[in-house]
Amino acid sequence: MLEIKNLSKSYVIDKKAVNDVNISIEDGEIFAFIGHNGAGKTTVIKCICGILDFEEGEILINGKSIKKEPISCKKEIAYIPDNPDLYEALTGIQYLNFIGDIYLIEKEQRNKDIIYFSELFSIKNNLNDMISTYSHGMKQKLAIISAFIRHPKLMLLDEPFVGLDPKAAYLMKEEMKKLCENGTSIFFSTHVLEVAEKLCDHVAIIKDGEIIASGTMSDVKGDKSLEAVFLELEG
Repeated sequence: MLEIKNLSKSYVIDKKAVNDVNISIEDGEIFAFIGHNGAGKTTVIKCICGILDFEEGEILINGKSIKKEPISCKKEIAYIPDNPDLYEALTGIQYLNFIGDIYLIEKEQRNKDIIYFSELFSIKNNLNDMISTYSHGMKQKLAIISAFIRHPKLMLLDEPFVGLDPKAAYLMKEEMKKLCENGTSIFFSTHVLEVAEKLCDHVAIIKDGEIIASGTMSDVKGDKSLEAVFLELEG
């Protein structure tokens, strides 16, 4: 589903924010991407979804190049940033329908999904309120719902549990598993290593823009915890 080949990205001349990154994710996999602040996680994710251009390498989504076929690729992606920037002049339901219209989601199924997920994440009664009145956690839930109603082939999540209460975080993880059971691939960054260890099939650790460990979760951590391995590799 996702292939990152020799990806390099620079913001300034002669200094690579990301250097020669290679990652491959199969259909239905949950892949954790971990590293310290500023390691390059968000840069890689934004390159995957076409927000950032890059100088070297290739990114293929379902066999298509994000550079050569950006629109086709973006139809298969749902991206949730760590701090959702939503249209605050809309109500919650207007925003979800706006997303549904952009991605040509059939209205009957869309409405069923909106009801299901808004009840699940306890914001159904707030859907007619302006997004400008939402708390950070409510905005995060709305962004998550807007991704789930699309049933994407690839979901990109940057620190998805930030701002969520414990119940919402648990429900989020359960819904992520359901998506993967139906063939969706999930690539997400997180600082919550216990969650990554329990939830993910594969993991990559990035440090100073370079991958320093990658593979199945069991291969990378061995008989240690993911936290212990991460701290060792980080020095």
